[in-house]
Amino acid sequence: MAARAALVPAALGAAVMATTACGATAGDGAEETTAAERSHKDTAPGDGRGDEAAMKAPESPTDPFLWLEEVEGERALDWVKEQNRTATGALEAHPLFERMHERNLDILTSDARIPYPTIRGGKLYNFWRDDDHVRGLWRRTTRDSYRAASPEWETLLDLDALADEEDENWVWGGARCRHPDYDRCLVSLSIGGADAAVTREFDLERRAFVEDGFYLPESKSRVAWRDRDSVFLAPALSEDEMTDSGYPRTVRLWERGGDPEDAKLVFEGERSDVSVGAMRIWDKDDPYDLIYQASDFFSRHYYLYEGGETVRLAVPEDANLVGILDGQVLLELRSDWDTGERTIPRGSLAAASVDSLASGDAAPDPVFVPGERASIAGVTTTENTVLLHVLDDVVSRLVRFTRDEGSWREHELDAPDLGTITIVTADDDSDAFYYNYASFLTPSQLIEADAARDHHDALREEPAWFDPSGLEVSQHEAVSADGTKIPYFVVAPEDREARPLPTLLTGYGGFQVSRTPSYAGVLGASWLEGGGAYVLANIRGGGEFGPEWHEAARRENRQRAFDDFIAVAEDLIEQGVTTPERLGIRGGSNGGLLVGATLVQRPELFGAAVVQVPLLDMRRYHKLLAGASWMAEYGDPDDPDDWSFIREYSPYHNIDRDADYPQVLITTSTRDDRVHPGHARKMTARLLDEGHDVLYYENIEGGHGGAADLKQEAYISALVYAYLHERLNPDAAGDEGEPRASREE
Repeated sequence: MAARAALVPAALGAAVMATTACGATAGDGAEETTAAERSHKDTAPGDGRGDEAAMKAPESPTDPFLWLEEVEGERALDWVKEQNRTATGALEAHPLFERMHERNLDILTSDARIPYPTIRGGKLYNFWRDDDHVRGLWRRTTRDSYRAASPEWETLLDLDALADEEDENWVWGGARCRHPDYDRCLVSLSIGGADAAVTREFDLERRAFVEDGFYLPESKSRVAWRDRDSVFLAPALSEDEMTDSGYPRTVRLWERGGDPEDAKLVFEGERSDVSVGAMRIWDKDDPYDLIYQASDFFSRHYYLYEGGETVRLAVPEDANLVGILDGQVLLELRSDWDTGERTIPRGSLAAASVDSLASGDAAPDPVFVPGERASIAGVTTTENTVLLHVLDDVVSRLVRFTRDEGSWREHELDAPDLGTITIVTADDDSDAFYYNYASFLTPSQLIEADAARDHHDALREEPAWFDPSGLEVSQHEAVSADGTKIPYFVVAPEDREARPLPTLLTGYGGFQVSRTPSYAGVLGASWLEGGGAYVLANIRGGGEFGPEWHEAARRENRQRAFDDFIAVAEDLIEQGVTTPERLGIRGGSNGGLLVGATLVQRPELFGAAVVQVPLLDMRRYHKLLAGASWMAEYGDPDDPDDWSFIREYSPYHNIDRDADYPQVLITTSTRDDRVHPGHARKMTARLLDEGHDVLYYENIEGGHGGAADLKQEAYISALVYAYLHERLNPDAAGDEGEPRASREE
């Protein structure tokens, strides 16, 4: 079978910074969780103090809040607990909090949710969490049984029971199962939701961990099956084994029964690399052992490992290898590929044979070349087809490609339109696949399909978690500072007389991550039903319109993403949708940087800001946890030329004591080992020190997603929406704590 994801680990791909907080992403690292569960100086506030402050941000000894970077330090945790008491005391007292909290729990733990599957060896695997199993159950069933209203599930691993038995705070991190027999799996379990995980071998037939099987302690190591008795090991167990970004630097061949420290070295990267790794992928019955070396976030070398030797494949450094089908390597292009005979434009999907790439005589063919307003959102393979998820003006469509007599044939599949499609899983041994369809107001549907026959059956549909009556969705364009048109979606009441509305604006704008319409039950129940509007901005830096859209806001052009976000906010106010007092912004991770930068540049535009698991101290981000891996996106603060543009927007260094910021809510997680919690802590401390109003909440667990289980997720969401209602929609709650809209019905 062809690989269904890029060879670079999901934690290092574009999804690492996803603003919906990062559960498991595509790739063989965590298949049981799916997407459906799933930046000018003249706008800076004040009198130029931001520049002065930035210039005065040398190395850390002069940072008065450096002590807050000590994640588990006693003084730091005491500070966290004090901030938590203040924030929770204020937000839990909101008249809507308890109602929203209870409803969030009902939505997030309901048995009516879709149990999204992963196909392995003809069976469907699922990881399921509910009110009785907050950590989760790993289970499987047959395809026939899955079609029934109540499938007969076979439980493989009860994570709640395991956590109780071993007295450990286990959080599911995914499973890599051995093709083609699917008899053994390498299960990843994180402690408290961190990226680092423990790896343990699991016997699927016995439904038990293998005694003396493959095992690695908690680390950011990567392990991938080669055959039943050997695995590729990319260790990250000591600093000597890691890159500056904290990821593996070597690849070793680890035989069963051997000590991982004695495993044969087969590849060694550089300390300056982001990561290296290896895996075996299958093209029908043909296995290929591939090694990748990521020199930065967007550049990588690929090597074929065969007969104990490595041969570099002749592909562009910024191309992304997404699969192999019928001996053809599938590559997503971030830049033009000039082969001498032709030029395949960036943003395309190209293909060339494994042999030609290994010999250096590649003659690639274009498989798909997107139009000006289109981009490739995903590539998946079945046994005989290549499936492309294409975005046209941020609306999904599915396209199938087959290879016939040396040529690629294109066929658009008869999938639902005017919404967002996410391919959930595809089969190794047939052309079956499952995909999710949803829109802002249409609950998720799971569709079983056959790529070869273009046959589609809707199997499951989630209930409506909120009342959509009276709501409408519209798409608009704002004009950014340089004249570029920026699309955005608005979900709002149809009644124009209700305007101006309490409005929540979100965005991301980084790492070529696309933000598309999706159905969000908690958002709808906690915000839209109460009369609020929701806005999704498709700003530059994202991937909605391909690599060019991303490149336009990378490194020295970062300000464009912030300008785009500001332009959408200004357009919403100009069009009468909302007012500054009723406009809030929210973003996480890279989106937290977006919100933080926008807030300090244009505070007069906003009445609220929610900043979650954010990057904020851009002087030190590359020295904290995985931050060094993102220098291709932001630049190197140690380079004076790069720091000259980074300092212009770094939120931590542009706080103005005299600015009139709205009250801000900042949240993070102690266990986030991707984006250091020091960013959120220090921003809060500096804002408070300079006299500004901040609420801060830090979950002691949860990793980069912010929550380790469904109960934590429900609680944090209730805190966020209580804050937003208090700031933007103070009349939402009546005497009984019910939304005003509900009382009027």
